[in-house]
Amino acid sequence: MIEKTLYIVRHGQTDLNKQGIVQGRGMNTDLNAEGRAQANMFFNAYKDVAFDKIYISELKRTQQSIQQFIDLGIPYEKLSGLDELAWGKLEGARSTPETKAAFLQMMRDWKAGMLDVKFEGGESPNEVQARQKEALATIMSHPEEKTVLVCMHGRAMRLLLCLLTEKSLIHMDEFPHQNLVLYKVTYDGSRFEIAEFNNAIHLQIH
Repeated sequence: MIEKTLYIVRHGQTDLNKQGIVQGRGMNTDLNAEGRAQANMFFNAYKDVAFDKIYISELKRTQQSIQQFIDLGIPYEKLSGLDELAWGKLEGARSTPETKAAFLQMMRDWKAGMLDVKFEGGESPNEVQARQKEALATIMSHPEEKTVLVCMHGRAMRLLLCLLTEKSLIHMDEFPHQNLVLYKVTYDGSRFEIAEFNNAIHLQIH
């Protein structure tokens, strides 16, 4: 029987995060100073966890967020299925009343079950979940990897958590997140269960 514990984190802060600009799959941004500090706090809190494997997206902000774990010699693998949802024409665009309105309308459409709609040049939630299923199949195909660290992206993380908990994607907004927040998910051989929900304790300065 496969049993597994997934530590799923969102990447640390980037300048575009700070400015409230949509990044998406097409923006390969670096962590800023705050993001590097968050990465350091997460590492200090979880460096003693015996991770068997690390999975990250193909965008460098995820690798930068957990580089200290890689430096310990833990094997890692990049999976494009963990990439952020592509926001198309919204990516990297300055926030305006028009872009905000378009974004909010898209959120309403998705919540209403229109999960194939997307921005021009972007991806729909259904398209992202299709590639996430492939990524998850890869992760679950290694029964010897009992404890796994996954670093990915905000919107994509919400979609993955829906997939793991067998919820419709219309519930994606029920999974709040911030930069370098943790969702700890256990798999008992038959179902996934969220053991830690939106855990940010490690980001509090003691």
